Amino acid sequence: MIKVAPKETGIHDLLRKRWSARSFSEAMIGDNELMNVFQAASWASSSMNEQPWRFVYAKKGSDSYEHILSTLVPMNAIWAGKAPILLAVFAKKTYGDGSVNLHAWHDVGAACTKLLLQAADIGIFGHQMGGFDRQKAKDAFQYPDSMDIVSIIALGYLGEADALEDPFKSRELTPRTRKSPEEIAFTSFSDL
Repeated sequence: MIKVAPKETGIHDLLRKRWSARSFSEAMIGDNELMNVFQAASWASSSMNEQPWRFVYAKKGSDSYEHILSTLVPMNAIWAGKAPILLAVFAKKTYGDGSVNLHAWHDVGAACTKLLLQAADIGIFGHQMGGFDRQKAKDAFQYPDSMDIVSIIALGYLGEADALEDPFKSRELTPRTRKSPEEIAFTSFSDL
């Protein structure tokens, strides 16, 4: 089941197709496909062309996969542990000259969007998560202080919603909704 956004939205079909799946098949994503989605991420715009995004990816069955999985909150670990690939997403906090990059997280978000759209285009679904323990991640990954961990992404080919237990199954089957443009775009700062 692919949860396509309504055609009436008028948005591009690729945007309509991308959604945060929770049910993944056991099929492993090939190395060429993985590099393809990372290539898409690399073409995101960034402040001063710094490209502050870094991805550590792990295939199911590897020690790195278990390290990433161990950082997730229990509710996310239940379903994300079935994905064939887990990514830990990082932001480099400074520019090349050492000054603070206040836009790093924004730029990493842009790169993740490109990654997820490219994945959707080739039939791979992703689910980006903020539900993880930052201190566990710091302890498990031993990343440098020059980096921030931003999110964890589960990637895989779509599985069957029936493979999930509730509440995840019902979330998988519930139609997607979004706020209307009138709820998010204004002509006055006082309307925020």
